[in-house]
Amino acid sequence: MRTLFHFPLSPASRTVRLVLGEKRLPFEAIVERPWEKRPEFLALSPAGDVPVLVEDNGLIVPDVYVISEYLEEAYADIPLLGRTLAERVEVRRVVAWFETLFAREVSGRFIDERVMKRLSGRGNPDGGALREAYASMRPLMKYVNDLAENRSWLGGHFLSLADFTAAAHLSCLDFIGDIDWAKVPAVRDWYAKMKSRPCFRPLLNDRVSGITPPDYYTNLDF
Repeated sequence: MRTLFHFPLSPASRTVRLVLGEKRLPFEAIVERPWEKRPEFLALSPAGDVPVLVEDNGLIVPDVYVISEYLEEAYADIPLLGRTLAERVEVRRVVAWFETLFAREVSGRFIDERVMKRLSGRGNPDGGALREAYASMRPLMKYVNDLAENRSWLGGHFLSLADFTAAAHLSCLDFIGDIDWAKVPAVRDWYAKMKSRPCFRPLLNDRVSGITPPDYYTNLDF
């Protein structure tokens, strides 16, 4: 059985879980707390980050970028990058936007301040950092709303890795109650479609000690 080492509120981990589910690839999910720096885990991932995928033949595949590309090459029957070069460029562009700018300015900040600090014993959230994250969130979420308004899916006219990456980041923020969905109605409608996919169900069942998601978190229709 392939194994995925992940953390429930890691957007990168959620991306891989969604892709594995969409490609109908069974796996055992093992929760890893990367701040504990277990020697056994560091042997799999010298960077110490989740996610890490271990195939049933022993192949170790670390990092969300590497895992996503590997799964696309190894299990190409359900493609998530597109068929043409132009489609693949656009999907990768949207993925990179979420994994770099959005993660740095918004999701990474909120998750670190509201979740990781408490779980790893690093103290209370920094109010200044949260205010900066909220300020950055407004224009970035407007951009996502523009994509959702003008496209069938975020990466273009087809469901792609861009949608699963975006859903992974937004689902983490939704879990901790940091999205005002009324301000981004097109994103809300797109996200409702994503939540309804079978691969999303395990994410809706996630729970983290000491954190209670909003009641609407598991509601497919908000």
